[in-house]
Amino acid sequence: MANPVLVEVMRGAVVESRHCGAVEVVDADGATVLALGDVERRVFPRSAVKALQALRMIETGAADRFGLTDQELALACASHSGESGHVAAAQSMLARIGLDASYLRCGAHPPMHVPSATALYCGGMEPTALHNNCSGKHSGFLCLACMLGADPRGYIEPDHPVQREVKATIESITGTSIPDSCRAIDGCSVPTWAVPLKHLALGFARFGTGNSLAPERAKAAARLRAACAAHPWYVAGSGRFCTEVMQRLGARAFVKVGAEGVYLGALPERGLGIAVKCDDGGARAAEVVMATLILRFAALSKDEPTLDHLVRPTLRNWNGIAIGKLRPTDALG
Repeated sequence: MANPVLVEVMRGAVVESRHCGAVEVVDADGATVLALGDVERRVFPRSAVKALQALRMIETGAADRFGLTDQELALACASHSGESGHVAAAQSMLARIGLDASYLRCGAHPPMHVPSATALYCGGMEPTALHNNCSGKHSGFLCLACMLGADPRGYIEPDHPVQREVKATIESITGTSIPDSCRAIDGCSVPTWAVPLKHLALGFARFGTGNSLAPERAKAAARLRAACAAHPWYVAGSGRFCTEVMQRLGARAFVKVGAEGVYLGALPERGLGIAVKCDDGGARAAEVVMATLILRFAALSKDEPTLDHLVRPTLRNWNGIAIGKLRPTDALG
């Protein structure tokens, strides 16, 4: 099945580029609300499922035992920008379990937040694993390992108790089994599992509503959503799409970027889950698609903050001159 064009890139009045992809919107019972393209194809959600990966940290009591704050819970769900507050929160999570950054196995990369990267290098310092956008997730994994009494050193391995728990959680909430042939290694070195797009949407509909989840899991999901809604800066960072959407809409929307053009979202009040995959891996297109779907399905009132600038973002050159825009196609309604 050929995926439709979802986003067009305009330069002046001419279409310069096109982004194709697939979209699934479902309710918590699995009923399809919108399906575009090949939604049966397995995709790697990568970082888009970090909130699902954090559920066992809540359910096992690890978050309470170690006294994690709501900001730290949000960071456990984050692909953060490596700003100083993000780094401090990851350090705090590790300190609560008596560990330090040497236990992190996510690798080091410069902060995605350019001013933070500049300040780091101007200060004569090198990035550490704490600056990795996944350090919050990994700190959460280490909290879970300590709660389970497992060796924290091997927490990234597929057969480690932490990763077995995480895989079982993803299978359960998305309603599909994941064979070993669909396992790969994520950018931060933990296992990542390919899941059909339609099942990812179902998982986020359940995560957003608690429907079809055991009571403890529904409570855990609600707690993570509330933490992210209250502290969206910790989920991404300054000027980032996920942060801006949740700053504007609060608990009405939970959105999370993955990689390679994947975005997942939940609209709790509407009982809907959203899954997006752009064929070319373009994050800019996936953001336009997600913003368009939120406006279409969230039933926002005229008095609520608009997302119009995210639906049709302006493109500017290095002189700041507006030279075009991105726009959703009619396929998105």
